[in-house]
Amino acid sequence: MAYYVYSTPTLSPLEPDMIDYPNATQPGDQGHPLAAHPANYTPLTPISFLRRSAEVYPDHVAVRYENHTRSWQQVYQRCICLSASMNARGITTGDVVAVIAPNIPELFELHYAAAMAGATLNAINTRLEADTISYILDHGGAKWVFVDRASTALVRTALQGLKTQPMLIDIHDSTVQGEAISETNYEQLITDGDEQHDYYHAQSDWESISLSYTSGTTGKPKGVVYHHRGAYLNALSNITGWNLPAHPTYLWTLPMFHCNGWCFPWSLAAVAGTSVCTRQVTAQAIYKGIREHGVTHFCGAPVVLNMVINHVAEHTRPLPNPVKVMTAAAPPPASVLEKIENLGFDVTHVYGLTETYGPAAMCAWHHEWDKLPSDERATKKARQGVRYQVLEGLDVIDPETMRPVPRDGQTIGEVMFRGNIVMRGYYKNEAATHEAFAGGWFHSGDLAVMDDDGYLRILDRAKDIIISGGENISSIEIEDTLYRHPDVAEAAVAARPDDYWGETPCAFVTPRDGASVDEATLIAWCQEHMANFKCPKTIVFTELPKTSTGKIQKFLLRERAKAL
Repeated sequence: MAYYVYSTPTLSPLEPDMIDYPNATQPGDQGHPLAAHPANYTPLTPISFLRRSAEVYPDHVAVRYENHTRSWQQVYQRCICLSASMNARGITTGDVVAVIAPNIPELFELHYAAAMAGATLNAINTRLEADTISYILDHGGAKWVFVDRASTALVRTALQGLKTQPMLIDIHDSTVQGEAISETNYEQLITDGDEQHDYYHAQSDWESISLSYTSGTTGKPKGVVYHHRGAYLNALSNITGWNLPAHPTYLWTLPMFHCNGWCFPWSLAAVAGTSVCTRQVTAQAIYKGIREHGVTHFCGAPVVLNMVINHVAEHTRPLPNPVKVMTAAAPPPASVLEKIENLGFDVTHVYGLTETYGPAAMCAWHHEWDKLPSDERATKKARQGVRYQVLEGLDVIDPETMRPVPRDGQTIGEVMFRGNIVMRGYYKNEAATHEAFAGGWFHSGDLAVMDDDGYLRILDRAKDIIISGGENISSIEIEDTLYRHPDVAEAAVAARPDDYWGETPCAFVTPRDGASVDEATLIAWCQEHMANFKCPKTIVFTELPKTSTGKIQKFLLRERAKAL
């Protein structure tokens, strides 16, 4: 009888003895264990979703982009060929393959092809500055980097600081003007690939499928390792939690480089849906997708909701079909939820982190809430809610005692997670991993209360993270940039609520004695030294409030920012 065993983790710093081996003797076996067998045990992997859709719905449209479509059979075959070329050119199990591209079909395909080559996919945020991309490529050790031509210049700058140069592959999109980063191109790899290639099948669902980097809100970005099991389960939980039907038409407004698109590249294969890809996220593109392609679902931060709400009136005519929206990031104001639902969109509020495969909690709706006035419904929906079906534990816990706080809507604790959709760990960072998992829970760093019905509400972010338009921004990084300006004596940054972006950075600055500096100058300075989306939108010149020991009292600055 064949025995399936878990292989040694290739990327995770976690100890192998933390794995629950499927062949262990169970109570009641009475000395006759029923071992895992090929007939009853297969490692969970979302690659199986792709194969099934290609078999069952081969001609159904999988991807739509501009004027082109690809069926599920075509996507499956292309991924097989691409994985074959990757293996033939040296990519092997455990290697990291990076990609820098917007929401285009190639990025969608790489979510499968990389895993089918045995590799771990590292999808990198296209909005990052070159220094951060350089750090990610160096730390992650990517052997290959696929580069969309819109990012060629950015990546070339990032590569200048690398001691080991990865193999570069050009992604050529005819809609983009830009120089190829390499003579090796994506389509040629598919053409050269063996159509009969026996692609890699994960020997354990604990094997790594992706490597995603945090936004570096407390220092250097940390590499978050996902496994096949978590990707598989969260992809299914997206479906059951959101009531995703067979063959939905999904518009890619959420970047696929954000937590692997919240696992939706894999969810859509499970239900044989259609992905409508778009480079630019605009309200016009959203309404066009609904009107021309029958889009039924899309995801995005509250900033995307504001795009739709504030779009020119002539385009906001009644929807031709129901459209469901999943939103997360900074807690959306109840007024925003109310406005977009008045336009006919059905919004589901979810919550999670990079470390939880994206959404791991949702504001599961109760039908009796439909009878509430619209403002009260929106207030209910603005809560972060309850755990995903595949998450074993979600609670607001006192980090000192590790006990759940009372469900009184007032006692503050830290949001903690436990279960199969929590990351394997931080890549090459054992200390951070053990700290994050202290007490047998994943510590989110988010402060919240638990209402009496068991729904959590986030009140603040313990580490002063600013979430603007779905992007995490470090207040420390902005402060460091401001401190480098010769006319700045002191600087502190806090989140300022914003109806459009959710939050924007607000900087409080004390100029040096005798210096003359204005808001425009400092904002321009930040834009020169940082990615523009991270730059402060507001600068207030003032003395900074401090404790008797000289520590800046950020809680007072947050209150001032709210009052501006």
